[in-house]
Amino acid sequence: MSRPSRARIDLDALRRNYAVARHMHGQKVLAVLKANAYGHGARECAQALAGTADGFAVAFLDEALELRESGIALPILLLEGVFDAAELRTAARHALWCVVHHEPQLRMFEAADDLEAPVNVWLKMDSGMGRAGFAPGAVAAGFARLTVCRSVGEVVLMSHFARADEPGVPATGAQIACFDRACAGLEAPASLANSAGIMAWGPAHRGWGRAGIMLYGVDPLPATHRQGRLRPVMTLESEVFAERLLEPHAALGYGGGFVAQRRMRVGLVAVGYADGYPRAAPAGTPVTVHGKPSRIIGRVSMDMLTIDLTDLPEAGVGSRVELWGASIDVNQVAAGAGTIAYELLCNVKRVPRVYA
Repeated sequence: MSRPSRARIDLDALRRNYAVARHMHGQKVLAVLKANAYGHGARECAQALAGTADGFAVAFLDEALELRESGIALPILLLEGVFDAAELRTAARHALWCVVHHEPQLRMFEAADDLEAPVNVWLKMDSGMGRAGFAPGAVAAGFARLTVCRSVGEVVLMSHFARADEPGVPATGAQIACFDRACAGLEAPASLANSAGIMAWGPAHRGWGRAGIMLYGVDPLPATHRQGRLRPVMTLESEVFAERLLEPHAALGYGGGFVAQRRMRVGLVAVGYADGYPRAAPAGTPVTVHGKPSRIIGRVSMDMLTIDLTDLPEAGVGSRVELWGASIDVNQVAAGAGTIAYELLCNVKRVPRVYA
C-alpha cells in the first residue's frame, strides 16, 4: 500500500471559478498559472481551461514554454517580461506576450531587429504598488515609443494593486485614479483587476482581468466580504495510519508544547511540512476525519502530524483526514499559521496530485 497522502484537484471547480471571474469582470480574463498554477499543476489546469479561457499568464519564460510544449496555443503573458534579448527572440518564436515594466526591457524591444514576429506588449505602470512599473509621468512616452517600434504588436496598459483585498481602504481607488490620469488620451486596452480587483472593485474592470487566487477557489477578501461563489479546487488529504493513547499530563511531539488534560486517543496522519502543510500551524487548527470536525494537537513534523480522535469513536486507522478543501477553508489554516493561502497552495509538494 502506498502512502495515502494526496492533493485532489477538482478541474470542474477550476472551470466554474474561471466562469465566475469572467462573469464578474464582464470582459476578457487571463487565467494566472504561475508557480505551477499555485501548486495545482500548470499543464493540467491549462488543458482544463483551454476551451474556455481567453488566455493565460505566467511569471517567466520557462513556465510559458512548458505550456506551449503541452499543446497550449492560447495567448500566454509573461508577467515579469523577458530578461535578455535571447529570451525576447524565444518569446517571439512562441507567440508569447510580454510585460514591459522598466527601461531596459523597453530598450530590448527597440533594439530587436531579428524577431520572427512582433510581440504584444503589456506596458506596466506603477500606480502606487511601489514595486515594478514605469512612473505615471513616464507612461505616455513609453507608450509612444512602443507604438512606433517594429518589434511590437498590440500594446495593453496595465497596473497592479497593492491593497485591493482591503475593500474599506482608499488606496485602490487612488491607484485607479492615478492610472486613469496617466493614461488619459492613450488609445489602448487596459488591465487593472487582479482577483480582489475583479471581486471588489467594479471601476477596475477594464478590457482584461487577471484571475489568480480566485481561480483556485480561494476568496482573497476579508471574511466579512466573502460571497461564497467560489469552489475550492484543491483538497489536501491523508489518512490516519496509526493511533495511540495519551495519558493525562503527558506531553506530545517536539518541544512538548501540547500536554493532555485527559486521557486522549491520538491519530498519526501521514502528512507534514515536507508535503507543504505549514509547520507553524498551532494546536487546535481544524481538520475533518470522515467529514467530522477534529483538530491538530502537538507540533507538525516533517512527515506527519497528530490529531485528536478522543471524541470520534468510529475513527481510527484508515480514516480519511481533510487538511483543507471543501470542509476546511485553506484561509483559516493559513491565518492560524501566520501566512496566506497563496503560500500554502504554492508549497504543496511531494504528495501526488489526483485530477478529477
